[in-house]
Amino acid sequence: MEIITGVERRRRWRDEEKLRVLAELEEPGSRFNDVARRHDVSRGLLWQWRDAQRRGRLVAEAPGFLPLRIVPELPAPEPQGSVAAASIGPENQVDSRIEIVLPDGTAVRVAEGISAAALRRVMAVLRG
Repeated sequence: MEIITGVERRRRWRDEEKLRVLAELEEPGSRFNDVARRHDVSRGLLWQWRDAQRRGRLVAEAPGFLPLRIVPELPAPEPQGSVAAASIGPENQVDSRIEIVLPDGTAVRVAEGISAAALRRVMAVLRG
């Protein structure tokens, strides 16, 4: 039994958490009531999540793969569809950057330490 003495707050569920709970419903022998009780959510809320998942509104961000080719030296940038060329710093040393050339010829150069989330946002805009 749970006794709530203050004002009840709504919990914020991330999509990954919702999908993890819904995945438990797919396990053999799992019961809807048991999963709802274990995660302290109403059955109605689970039905809403399940409906959203079936309609494609609740989906996990699927990792995507692009073809990759490693070349020993960067070719001269082509003016068509290129993003800014790698800059040359003091003493004629090339910055540590990663170049991604898309099938349409667009070249993207990013800093070596770019976060995966930032790179994912850039690639999503380019695919857009």
